Amino acid sequence: MEKILTRNWGKESSHTLEVYLRDGGYEALRKALREFEPRALIDEIKKSNLRGRGGAGFPMGQKMSFVPRGTGKPVYLCVNADESEPGTFKDRYILERDPHMMIEGALIACYAIGAQQVYVYIRGEFRQQARILDGAIREAYQGGFLGRNILGNGFDLDMYWHTGAGAYICGEETGLLESLEGKKAWPRLRPPFPAVAGLYNFPTLIHNVETLACLPHIVARGGEWFAKLGVEKNGGTKIYGLSGHVREPGLYELPMGIKLRELIYQHGGGIRGGRQLKGVIPGGASCPILRAEEIDVEMDFDALQKIGSMFGTGCPVVMDETTCMVEAAYSVAKFFAHESCGQCTPCREGAEWIRKIMHRILNAQGRPDDVDHMLDLCDNIQGKTICALGDAAAMAARGFLRKFRDEFEFHVRHGRCELS
Repeated sequence: MEKILTRNWGKESSHTLEVYLRDGGYEALRKALREFEPRALIDEIKKSNLRGRGGAGFPMGQKMSFVPRGTGKPVYLCVNADESEPGTFKDRYILERDPHMMIEGALIACYAIGAQQVYVYIRGEFRQQARILDGAIREAYQGGFLGRNILGNGFDLDMYWHTGAGAYICGEETGLLESLEGKKAWPRLRPPFPAVAGLYNFPTLIHNVETLACLPHIVARGGEWFAKLGVEKNGGTKIYGLSGHVREPGLYELPMGIKLRELIYQHGGGIRGGRQLKGVIPGGASCPILRAEEIDVEMDFDALQKIGSMFGTGCPVVMDETTCMVEAAYSVAKFFAHESCGQCTPCREGAEWIRKIMHRILNAQGRPDDVDHMLDLCDNIQGKTICALGDAAAMAARGFLRKFRDEFEFHVRHGRCELS
């Protein structure tokens, strides 16, 4: 299959403007400025069936159309580069190996919505990627692709980058906005949504690095072409991050809708050591786990939702038969309890309560009603918080509890793992 998002990754100095221009870089921006009015550009993006690659999967063209035009207010684009979902490691490679693709995508998006400023919010631990991004932005200014009167078309745009401090909650779009404004990253109540009242209370579009990197290709080759690369309502290719107990973990650019089994066994080389598959978290830690018999499912937002999980960031974590699912569930629960911002009581108290019960079970102090107690806690967290972190903690825990309840009950009865 033709590589699109990763086409430059094997080239020396692929992060530089020289290499990007050599392969037709910024020609899509020229085409957008020359051939499209902003509304027509948004319509073309709608045709592509591009859905946000940050986890929520909302159609990008539709989200862009929510940003009001002609209000006289400043309009912003915020790039969510705070990649902190456990098991997810794709955006950092885009920033490291081909940052100009994201920059060009951001320019196209800004032209479409009428924005004149971009803020890239990058994870604080991404120090190398931040240095590379800073160099790429400087190159873009020097090349006339950022600044005043870009490409002689009267289009002005400035781009800045800002590092976070390692808080998972800053990956939530309104928590990100609060952090950018210099405040505690407590997510906001919605409505109003950021498209109407975002950064500094002005209209703001927020998108993920990988999502924006798709735009130059949509403009260059058409929305219908991009849509046909994937499946219905899920257009394009996807950078899948495959990790865990596979022979060949890594990043694979493949069409949206590829079967999870094919991703693991054909591209990932199967389970390491010739062992049996036990479970897969399909798209980052917040997505409910699947059992081995459930992997004949398409990797897209709709198919995974139908079987009770989520596509998320499209980065599966594979677990073999040697995995203690109680330990795995505890690791995930510990993460969400630690990363709760504390604003909402159900998340702050509930996520920590689940962690404590799982810890108790692992230490041979489990009680007969612990599994049902945790399931009840999940029901009292999900849908009762301002942002989706509480939902993530509840859905992840519930997935482990329902799919591997027998292991939890064995731990409770015998005070040890059945694998020991």
